[in-house]
Amino acid sequence: QVQLVESGGGLVQAGGSLRLSCAVSGSIFSIKAMAWYRQAPGKQRELVALIPSGGSTNYADSVKDRFTISRDNAKNTVYLQMNSLKPEDTAVYYCNADVLVLTPTLPRRNYWGQGTQVTVSS
Repeated sequence: QVQLVESGGGLVQAGGSLRLSCAVSGSIFSIKAMAWYRQAPGKQRELVALIPSGGSTNYADSVKDRFTISRDNAKNTVYLQMNSLKPEDTAVYYCNADVLVLTPTLPRRNYWGQGTQVTVSS
């Protein structure tokens, strides 16, 4: 019913930048919070940044002042601008969205993207 497709990952040198995108499509009435998570090898998935439909954004302490989350509601897309990348930012990055699904009861469901690899070399 709802699909999340990420793009923009890749290999970058330390100090470089990448911009991730996540497009949400399907049976959407509205999208509430959107977020980026990441999971490094051998570690648990962690929240990187979150942007609600209204209100202020939230960031993990490790990425504050380096990463910026934004969204384009007209395109149902969320972005993650990542600057001053460090080797410890290497992980698979996942998009997440809380969606009111376009059915008569408008159920609220949580969806994940397939993940995109970000590798930062030292």
